[in-house]
Amino acid sequence: MTPAHDRRQRLHDLVIALIAQQDDLPLLDPDKPDLEGTTPARWLDQNCRRFQRYQALVRTAVTLDALLDAEDNPQSLSAG
Repeated sequence: MTPAHDRRQRLHDLVIALIAQQDDLPLLDPDKPDLEGTTPARWLDQNCRRFQRYQALVRTAVTLDALLDAEDNPQSLSAG
């Protein structure tokens, strides 16, 4: 396996582990809102907040991955 493949696999594993730790992580609502129930603006706002939550999990996984890399290669963080 290539280093890039290993890194993608590690990122995937980190994201899955972070998702597994979440108590309630709703999926995006793919259905258009019915006009008698949720308003389109509220539906869009809910999906945006859900998307941001997933983005935060991915950013956390990327940060953890970088920290693991830094532990493996401490000289890569030194200046010059």
